[in-house]
Amino acid sequence: MPLFLTDTDVKALFDWPTAITELRRAYAAPNKPTMFPPRTMARGDGLWLRTLSGVSPNDGLMGAKLIAASIRNRRASYLIPLFDQQTVELVALVDGASITGFRTAATSALAADALAPARPLAVGVIGSGFEAQMHLRALSNVRKIASGRVFSPNPASRERFVEKLADVGVPITPAESGQAAVARADLIVCAARSRDEAPTLMGEWIERDATVISIGSTLPEQREIDTSVVNRANVIVADTVEEVANDTGDMLAARRAGIDFEARLISLADAVADPKQIPAGEGLRLYKSVGAALQDLTIAGMCVARARETSRGTELPVSISPVLK
Repeated sequence: MPLFLTDTDVKALFDWPTAITELRRAYAAPNKPTMFPPRTMARGDGLWLRTLSGVSPNDGLMGAKLIAASIRNRRASYLIPLFDQQTVELVALVDGASITGFRTAATSALAADALAPARPLAVGVIGSGFEAQMHLRALSNVRKIASGRVFSPNPASRERFVEKLADVGVPITPAESGQAAVARADLIVCAARSRDEAPTLMGEWIERDATVISIGSTLPEQREIDTSVVNRANVIVADTVEEVANDTGDMLAARRAGIDFEARLISLADAVADPKQIPAGEGLRLYKSVGAALQDLTIAGMCVARARETSRGTELPVSISPVLK
């Protein structure tokens, strides 16, 4: 019978090393574009329903992530149904709220491992919420972090960030501004859009070549990084190339500014499969993420497999029945 995993179940079943390993395997696996079509967005008055669907290349599952959001009420629900590829039976229903943060951070860690220099890293973080916290945890599982600085507009939020990440074992300092947070950083994590959709990271703040992780601009109306960051990047790695290039406010703004970035844009799958595609030497490197069904299905599938092994989750008393077509 199908298994239902709550958000509490997901948090208990998840672990960073396994997640990053499974994502590396998923991105290295051959797949066709038709296995992961472009996301769709149904929009109402202050409402939207986003769908990311796919057929997993590794674990015999297919499914989707559904995000129902009320922009007016600042609320969202996440649901991931998983089906068996052979029998098309419903395997699981998974609360996708934490999976979204986990998979985004784990994929960013995979990208950072490919892009960042091979040395202990000074990390600057813009944003102090769940996504920002998860990114520092994920990064600490692929690289040694020498230090961290964090900025968000609310000083209390910065202090909570430091407190919640005390167990990571990294010296983290609250910063008074975004510019102070990223000064002399080897790796910059942008995990907070401004309320007015103005960029939160400016190119002139980056004092030396660095790797920039940007996850907060996933729709045309959203902004996170200034066009000067895009202009300075000698390589831009995208989890989903077409959507990053054509559906994110940051890249649309760069195109309007006359910045020709397409020749520098490569997929994360290509960067993982062939590290030689990353330019050697110094230079600003940018990873742009919009999220992908491959990430959701990989992490949800991992959690379901571990739930079966550990008798975690709730087995549903009924299911849907596949029909002969």
